Amino acid sequence: MPASPRLLHLVKYRSLWTHVRRKVTTWSPVGAAFNAKPLRRLDLFDKNVGLFGVPELSCPEGFQAATQTALKNTELLLHRACSCSPGVETVECFDQLSDGLCKVADLADFIKVAHPDPAYRDAAEKTCIEIGTVVEKLNTNVELCKSLKNLLVNPKVAAELDPDTKRVAELFMFDFEISGIHLDDKLRKQAVALHIKLLDLNNEFLISSHVPNRIAKSAIPEHLRVHFGSEGSFIQIGGLHADSPDDLLREVAYRIYLYPNADLMECLEELLKCRYKLAKLVGYDSYGHRALKGTMAKNPETVMSFLQLLTEKLSQRTAKDFQMMRDMKKKLNPRNAELMPWDHPFLSGLLRAERYNIEPSLYSPYLSLGACMEGLNNLFSQLYGVSLMSEHPGAGEVWSDDVRKLAVVHETEGLLGYIYCDFFHRRDKPHQDCHFTIRGGRWCQETDQYQLPVVVLMLSLPHPTKSAPTLLTPGMMENLFHEMGHAMHSMLGRTRYQHVTGTRCATDFAEVPSILMEYFATDYRVISQFARHYETGQPLPESMVARLCESKKVCGAADTQLQIFYAVLDQIYHGKPQNRSTTEILKEMQEKFYGLPYIPNTAWQLRFSHLIGYGAKYYSYLMSRAVASMVWKQCFVQDPLNRHAAETARHRGLCGRPGV
Repeated sequence: MPASPRLLHLVKYRSLWTHVRRKVTTWSPVGAAFNAKPLRRLDLFDKNVGLFGVPELSCPEGFQAATQTALKNTELLLHRACSCSPGVETVECFDQLSDGLCKVADLADFIKVAHPDPAYRDAAEKTCIEIGTVVEKLNTNVELCKSLKNLLVNPKVAAELDPDTKRVAELFMFDFEISGIHLDDKLRKQAVALHIKLLDLNNEFLISSHVPNRIAKSAIPEHLRVHFGSEGSFIQIGGLHADSPDDLLREVAYRIYLYPNADLMECLEELLKCRYKLAKLVGYDSYGHRALKGTMAKNPETVMSFLQLLTEKLSQRTAKDFQMMRDMKKKLNPRNAELMPWDHPFLSGLLRAERYNIEPSLYSPYLSLGACMEGLNNLFSQLYGVSLMSEHPGAGEVWSDDVRKLAVVHETEGLLGYIYCDFFHRRDKPHQDCHFTIRGGRWCQETDQYQLPVVVLMLSLPHPTKSAPTLLTPGMMENLFHEMGHAMHSMLGRTRYQHVTGTRCATDFAEVPSILMEYFATDYRVISQFARHYETGQPLPESMVARLCESKKVCGAADTQLQIFYAVLDQIYHGKPQNRSTTEILKEMQEKFYGLPYIPNTAWQLRFSHLIGYGAKYYSYLMSRAVASMVWKQCFVQDPLNRHAAETARHRGLCGRPGV
């Protein structure tokens, strides 16, 4: 950036924060950056560097150019991989090939759901389909597979491979096997066709599952209409309003938001049929068996045993939790005391608040976004020697003015990568906290440098105001720590190959580092370092943190049982065909594994977007929570700021894969 615009930015930045920090003058640069309300950039004369600094992506049409470049490089690497002598070079070619496609596809995968401009979203969606089609064809390319097989079946060559290289080669071979490489030409073509069809179905379901439902304004009571978005004579309902104290509002939102959409129902049914057909074609009993082969759980039978065991262990506590909720509802509404699915989130929260006085508004002033980011910065510095440094993005580098860019810097290893923080609510933005890998880390033999990872964290927080920064509830703060756990998994895992970088690992392990971060988010020894009132600077009292931790035990069994129900539903959907509708399956599983009644004319499964990214693997959250609990108890419960324990965990692959 030229000197004069840089100076202008610094002046703007300084004046920006003045009105917010009148009474508190101790925020770190990272804390200040996230507690400030950014002004619109004056970058009319700055060169557009493109999204994420990719020059081609300075306009929607650039996606096609980036795609064509990636495909040309793919052809070159394909020839090289098939012609080079078996050895390390073969695996490096495979990884470069994978990396070149992933860098375009992963970026497009994010932009298609997050960019506010429909033209960018459409262009990114086309790129996802085009790259995805090429990937599926490569996964059934006989010559490509043969070059890898020649490497692995030759004892002498295989023995010369280092453990990391051999493991990556085996993982690439595994991808060939589950894609149907062993089939004859005719059946391989059928497998590719099914893969390509699934790309379209996955995309359709994922996008449609977030679309609001509409209903005529006249169909709901007038006093409730103000709570929903309006479109002419219609009301738009885009969520469950689960935390509302109004029973009728929660019920209306539940019934309308979950009302079945015939087209989306057909999409889901076809998606599940295609997944099963593909699994059978390539030699598996079900899609679940295919999806779980490379995981910690290994197979659906192990998963169902795990979920059944959890249900049995929790049954008495779950029953007590639901009875407490019924008693609370009877107390609040004697005329309508039956416990319904829309009551669970609200009543469990109310019970916690009543028993332990943990009203979120009492905590929020101590949990400004800047304070929490400062706390994360301090935590990572003490555990890993890592600092988060706020950087000013170039013109066109980010998709919204309120996106913040962080450089992650290690005290001895230097720059580890970049985190883009898309934290604030925006119209048409998915209301789901999540982590996206934009570029994986790897050692580049061709440049003799490390390719720095790039990730995005997406939340949906309220914007700062003129009088206050963004204030988080305890739940929001915990979610922030969770998602940052994913980001640091990507940053700390300095792997040689991008095929195994960061969260590109077994799905039921990928959640372990992020869930582990939730333990830090509720430990007073950590919280006391950053939680302070945004106006007075007073620290959050230890007694309030203790009450918050104790409150988590209230209705904890019922909350876990709900997650078990979701995981079971996911397993049944991806098992052998049931010859009945997904709604009938949901009704039976809800009665068996949850306990609250199914509501006629609702189809919660059509909002279960995790069926796409976590198909047959939703249990991962529960299994990862069990593993994270063990890691916490073994490594951090005595001292959550133990540098030695953190470094040991990092190099064992618990908080990030081993270094290069």
